[in-house]
Amino acid sequence: MVFVRHILPPTILAALFLGGWEGYVAASGASPLILPAPSDVMNGIMVERAQIARHAAATIRVAAIGFGLSVAFAFLVSVALHFAGWLRRGVMPLLIASQTVPIVALAPLMVLWFGFGLLPKVLLVILVTFFPMVVSLTAGYATLPRAFRDQLVSMGAGGWTVFRRATLPSARGHFFAGLRISATYAIVATIFSEYAGARQGLGIYILTAKNNFRADLVLSAVFVSALLTLGLLGLIQILDRATGRRYRRQTHA
Repeated sequence: MVFVRHILPPTILAALFLGGWEGYVAASGASPLILPAPSDVMNGIMVERAQIARHAAATIRVAAIGFGLSVAFAFLVSVALHFAGWLRRGVMPLLIASQTVPIVALAPLMVLWFGFGLLPKVLLVILVTFFPMVVSLTAGYATLPRAFRDQLVSMGAGGWTVFRRATLPSARGHFFAGLRISATYAIVATIFSEYAGARQGLGIYILTAKNNFRADLVLSAVFVSALLTLGLLGLIQILDRATGRRYRRQTHA
């Protein structure tokens, strides 16, 4: 039933899209240098699988470190903003303003300031994925019904106890929503940082393939990056389901 409802529809649409793409290339006679067919892209992945796997591993490493640090930092900041209203009123406009800076401008600056190592790429991932997590968590904290908080306070609970027992669980849905949004940006931000300057990674692989006029290899790397993002979203979905049953029991209690 899960397969029919959630997996089969996108699978059918993806198959129709790829089939139409393959048919158009065959019928129009488009040059593989301009528009390679999906079969050419898959062939590029098979031929270059060792190189793509090596670069993908580097991208995964940076994205995992940056995303993990971003989630932890966003949680700490959201807690501080929740308990300090004056800090929230001062910081939130600055966080919103930071999102107006395009990532294409940040990536080369990070490389210029911090070199070609791991640090600039991790920092860029943190900057891109941090904001959705903070906004989602702070919005989730505000969803706690006032009656719940008043009841806990009347029973002698302090601010931290109310936060741990009621506020934090009430923000669970917002937390996973922010996690999914940030996850979609993590791989893209990593590739952008690599594209601006790196020794390995899917970003540098795409740049090299573009300079060699290998559109099939560019699309192969794009396909792999999409799979990495879907894999990360899948892990988040598994985590959500694994913790959901315990959360429902606690909420019912």
